[in-house]
Amino acid sequence: MTATREALGKSRRWVVKIGSALITNDGQGLDMQALAGWADQLARLSRTGHEIILVSSGAVAEGMTRLGWSERPSALYELQAAAAVGQMGLVQAYESHFQKHGLHAAQVLLTHDDLADRRRYLNARSTLRTLLRMHAIPVVNENDTVATEEIRFGDNDTLAALVCNLVEASLLVILTDQKGLYDRDPRTFQDARLVSEGLASDPSLLRLVAPTFGRLGSGGMATKLTAAARAARSGTHTLIASGRTSGVLERIAAGEDLGTLLRPDREPLAARKQWIAGQLVSRGELLLDAGAARVIKEAGRSLLPVGVTHVKGRFSRGEVVTCLDPDGRPVARGLVNYAADEARRIMGRRGDEIESILGYVDEPELMHRDNLVVL
Repeated sequence: MTATREALGKSRRWVVKIGSALITNDGQGLDMQALAGWADQLARLSRTGHEIILVSSGAVAEGMTRLGWSERPSALYELQAAAAVGQMGLVQAYESHFQKHGLHAAQVLLTHDDLADRRRYLNARSTLRTLLRMHAIPVVNENDTVATEEIRFGDNDTLAALVCNLVEASLLVILTDQKGLYDRDPRTFQDARLVSEGLASDPSLLRLVAPTFGRLGSGGMATKLTAAARAARSGTHTLIASGRTSGVLERIAAGEDLGTLLRPDREPLAARKQWIAGQLVSRGELLLDAGAARVIKEAGRSLLPVGVTHVKGRFSRGEVVTCLDPDGRPVARGLVNYAADEARRIMGRRGDEIESILGYVDEPELMHRDNLVVL
């Protein structure tokens, strides 16, 4: 056992994500025995002072079973119908098991729009923190029944990471049907080795996995690594472990060396910047010259109009826009001070020229460093 794992095991606030293949026994309906086991462990952890938020997949898969579907549908409206049917069984199961321990389950359904709007984001954070103070177990899922393609999280790994940012969790535990991250596919190579620890921001880890998807779930190991990088923005560690390991959550709490631990290697972003970085939908793009890209990436400076060479998309003042280097690679994301049409008129010009071009000046920067996150 390492000191880091021991400390994380004792840390107070956890987000625990359980995937579809586990919760539905590979598609055979909800695995009530496994669900009861996780509920028992979470209840005991709650009694010892841990604050637990559960992000649970399984609504769509449970709905498929109830509806007699053997294959996951591709049409959004069919997924939404399956989620609506399956969500009933999923919540009933958690509520009944947590009640045995004198705990309340609280259903929390989110879409990206809930977190993209600053006021709704802060309200969701307040609600979750209040539930934790009340010793309830929030059960979070994507609101599949109303989400459109444009505002979907896409997978619950991403949702779990954004919940970590929302509540500033110490640890994200992603339970899956694998023991963790391997140096190559263990289903193909018998000599594949488990990666015990790494940095969440290490790009070489993504090269170890293929972005494949399961029959029931919507994300593979690649999405879990991306989720770990997102969670790291708020200083959260991520542990990817097998949900089929006996007593896995309590053994993690005891500091046992299980799964793959991915550590944050940067200082946590300020709360406002966590919100900006967590936006999945960018309303436009600003192509920067080499000098502007360099000072933003290396020095975290504000973006001035003079450093912009091209404006793409339709966006309004205050919306999230992505900054690209001359090779088209994202370098930053932030809130713009001017709408797209105005940005096109002032790009390549000095800040002291804005008033003569637009007839007014709001800010001399196109994007202020306080509202900008380096990617």
